[in-house]
Amino acid sequence: MDLPRIFTIRESSHRIHNPLTEAKLAALGEALRLAPGTRALDLASGSGELLCTWAREHGITGTGVDISTAFTERARARAAELGVAGQVGFVHGDAGGHVADQPVDLAACVGATWIGGGVAGTTELLGRSLRPGGLMLIGEPYWRRTPPDEETAKGCHAGGIADFLPLPDLIGRFQDLGYDVVEMMLADQDSWDRYAAAQWLNLRRWLDLNPDDELAPAVREELIEEPARYARCTREHLGWGVFALMRR
Repeated sequence: MDLPRIFTIRESSHRIHNPLTEAKLAALGEALRLAPGTRALDLASGSGELLCTWAREHGITGTGVDISTAFTERARARAAELGVAGQVGFVHGDAGGHVADQPVDLAACVGATWIGGGVAGTTELLGRSLRPGGLMLIGEPYWRRTPPDEETAKGCHAGGIADFLPLPDLIGRFQDLGYDVVEMMLADQDSWDRYAAAQWLNLRRWLDLNPDDELAPAVREELIEEPARYARCTREHLGWGVFALMRR
């Protein structure tokens, strides 16, 4: 059970595996007014930056679950680096089936709603771990500008236009599921640039060190095609945000 190697190559320098900058992640933690001792569960926790930095800054505790062995190891190392290994822990496993042993104050899935088959399934999964009155965090793409055709949507790594909603409709979707949207932090184009462009440098540096690896041709092809695709499609059309929800 692990992510394909290409994912860890592509994001080898990333501490945050989505287009949320460190400043925006910190601002979100401040906006949520997290109390010391807040118990959190982060599904698809990646390299653990959310839990680790919020443990340091706000005194939260919690557990992260991620399918990537490499990212889980980085998360544990980050917790040790920030001196919060006694507050947060990281489990390598299938986040899609994980429910907390005891209800938590904060349940998050920031950028991987595929673990629950989409927004509805992921809110249901997180809700199984969340105490009454707790906060839920969902990170999800939305159409900043609706693509003019299906080809452009696929250039945004979507299956088609129907895969994502415009921002007002996404907020309405959360409301239809029985949740109030109580806070949000949206990526901007600069955030996207920092997330996407850093991947290209990671790919190139990996290629320089591993020219004979079996993945080298695929990595080379991605490095050639991805910058123009990103500039043409994702940067112009796709938004992304983290939405804080409370069940009605």
